[in-house]
Amino acid sequence: MNKNIKLAVAGAVLAVSASAANAGIIIPAGDWTLDVSGNVNSFFSNSKAKGGNTIAGGIASGGDNKSVNSQGTGLLPNFLSVSGTTRQNDLDVTFLISIQPGGDVGQAGQLGTQNNRQAYLTFGDKSWGSIKVGKDLGIFASDAILSDMTLLGVGAGAGLGNATFGRIGTGYIYADWKSQIAYTTPNFSGFQATVGVSNSWNARSSTNGNLADNESLVNETTGLPLGAANVSYASSQRGGASPAFEGKASYAFNGSGVNGKVWVSGLAQKMEGVASDESIAYAGDMGINANMGDFGLTGYYYAGTGIGTTFQFQDGYTSDDHLTASNRRQARDSDGGYVQATYTLPTKTKLGLSWGVSNLDAYNNNDISGANNLDSYDYVAGARSNLVKSNEMWTAGVYHPLTKHLNVVAEYSHIKSENQANQRNQTDSGSVGAILFF
Repeated sequence: MNKNIKLAVAGAVLAVSASAANAGIIIPAGDWTLDVSGNVNSFFSNSKAKGGNTIAGGIASGGDNKSVNSQGTGLLPNFLSVSGTTRQNDLDVTFLISIQPGGDVGQAGQLGTQNNRQAYLTFGDKSWGSIKVGKDLGIFASDAILSDMTLLGVGAGAGLGNATFGRIGTGYIYADWKSQIAYTTPNFSGFQATVGVSNSWNARSSTNGNLADNESLVNETTGLPLGAANVSYASSQRGGASPAFEGKASYAFNGSGVNGKVWVSGLAQKMEGVASDESIAYAGDMGINANMGDFGLTGYYYAGTGIGTTFQFQDGYTSDDHLTASNRRQARDSDGGYVQATYTLPTKTKLGLSWGVSNLDAYNNNDISGANNLDSYDYVAGARSNLVKSNEMWTAGVYHPLTKHLNVVAEYSHIKSENQANQRNQTDSGSVGAILFF
């Protein structure tokens, strides 16, 4: 089965059996062993939004408390993957190519969207490790999303084309799918590390588009700024001469009735087009998964400068570059995290409860005097602006395996967004559906 789907199933600690996590359609083909695998899912969702405030980068949409219905894929989109493995010249060689057919439909007559998230090869040996070349899930913050229970559900609703937000932006920053060259060490009695370089990205603003070339990002029909949901996910705003440097280290433990994993990861990138002397954006995180019998616990925290919120480099820098003496944009600090608890009933039904928040500081956060060194996007005439300050979400979920491959899911989420002026919007969303792995 697709490596990332396997990790997602295991990492989310949900009610999917080990046989399902390792399932696939195995086809011997000469020197190769092919594996056709993937998942299909669909969810019906109903949401109500309250609050009519403008929150640039907010996940809770706000509204007039009317019900809105939708149906489509959850946080994990439909996957169809073909992988192959072989042993040649003392090397283990693999490849994987996947597509993500959309389960969503826009207006009448429109077709669902489709992504191409993975196309990579690996080669190596258990004695010295492996090298990956191609497009796959990013290294920094990857364990955060793979440990999120909403990965097999919906979480926060619409936002990622043919997938939902899940807990992205309300507890962690999206790892996304990146072209990369990465080295992973052998497994040393539970310890393993990965380091790599990935395609560089431009800084982005929820309202002002690509900061590197000051392009405007607006809805051509309404003329209004597009929100964070329309930015880095499409992988269309890559740029800059310097790659991103990413790495992570983890330790898996098993003993005394407790098993799980602890990890740390980080990212650093030289940001071009944001300052006269180019800035370095960086972030780090730490997390733990622990399982004790039928109980599962996850804790996660991240912090960074210039990394932004929800998506990497989204709102990480001030959007005006003419208000400071050095004629440069300023990096914003951000942090966040989530906690999650699950319990498996004798029926194998898994119950889950999680809470998380992502915070973004305004530049010069302690001073709203309107002095010339303040960015007008963060402060307007001495007052705090509509830039997002925090996105927070509570989620309760029920995950039940009808078979070893098929699961039914029900979730409820309460999402709250707040801007720098302390104005709030909130959305309550419930969803039911099913997800099948093969």
